[in-house]
Amino acid sequence: MSEVFVQIKGVQKILKKQVIIQDLNVQVAQGQILALCGGNGAGKSTILRMIAGILQPDQGDITVGGLRWKDNRKRFAELIGYMPDDYRFSAGLTAKETMTFWAKLRGLTEQRAAEVLAEVGLEETGTKPVSSFSKGMRQRILFAQALLSRSPLLVMDEPTNGLDPYWMETFVQLVHKAAANGQTVLFSTHQLQIAEVLADHIVFLRGGSVELEGTGEEIRGQLGSTGLQDAFAELFGITSKRK
Repeated sequence: MSEVFVQIKGVQKILKKQVIIQDLNVQVAQGQILALCGGNGAGKSTILRMIAGILQPDQGDITVGGLRWKDNRKRFAELIGYMPDDYRFSAGLTAKETMTFWAKLRGLTEQRAAEVLAEVGLEETGTKPVSSFSKGMRQRILFAQALLSRSPLLVMDEPTNGLDPYWMETFVQLVHKAAANGQTVLFSTHQLQIAEVLADHIVFLRGGSVELEGTGEEIRGQLGSTGLQDAFAELFGITSKRK
């Protein structure tokens, strides 16, 4: 078994006097692709922000590559490529200008910025400002900046929102490529078909706690369901509308 790269141990998070995450214990092996699934308010985004160092746990520990955020903030940040669920882009900047800016912040070249733009199909957007992009195009440029530095850990919050079927497939291919190159990947999604085709390990969350976890096959086996959509419906008591 691969070495544990992300360790979440006994983590609790309280926001506005409400317990959002409680006694969370999750491990992600090096090179593994892990999906966090659950309904609205399950705590997916909060968990990812804590892993990325944006929020800090009120209790428990999170380590990435054996390092905690408070041990060495700069080194911790260098370990992570983070894709938020949304971002307010600077008015007027093109995709090339935006990616070049992010590349320079990471100490990378304009050539690397151009490479990742090409990977997500945004190399020929010309003078069009990113602030005018569609949701899917904004997702692609956010994904590109997460790929920029080939960080050991990719953390992505609902990365496929707004993507059309072609770019959904391309996203899956690029994430598989990243994992094949040794990167560890942790993402949240409510699109269970993406979790099923992409993730090595799936964690179902409810109320900030792990409800069920395992491979897609293991989860289907436990619940006697044919797909993760049915498994989710069975686990959370949702009546399926499909015949």
